[in-house]
Amino acid sequence: MMSTLLLILGMAAVTYPVRVSTWLGKGHIPHRLKQALAYVPTAVLTAIVVPTVLIQHDHLSLDWRNAQLVGAIVTGLIVWRTRHLLWGIGGGLVVFGLWQWLF
Repeated sequence: MMSTLLLILGMAAVTYPVRVSTWLGKGHIPHRLKQALAYVPTAVLTAIVVPTVLIQHDHLSLDWRNAQLVGAIVTGLIVWRTRHLLWGIGGGLVVFGLWQWLF
């Protein structure tokens, strides 16, 4: 319970000054802060996806039979080459399903 409270307070301590600075500055965000905030979605998505893909049954799974890993790699490659997220998700899902079915 105490660690949850500390986690919430820590997140508030990081988030609150950013929000207050936009209120006091009437919506103006300094250029350096804007650059740093541009990386937040990527960092959050990575923090959610990587453990889900790499940890199987409480163990690190870097095996070629890990369908989630293969699907994630294919998704990343498709999005990187085409710059089209929906195609990447669709292609990754197809590969994930086929990989699971085959192995």
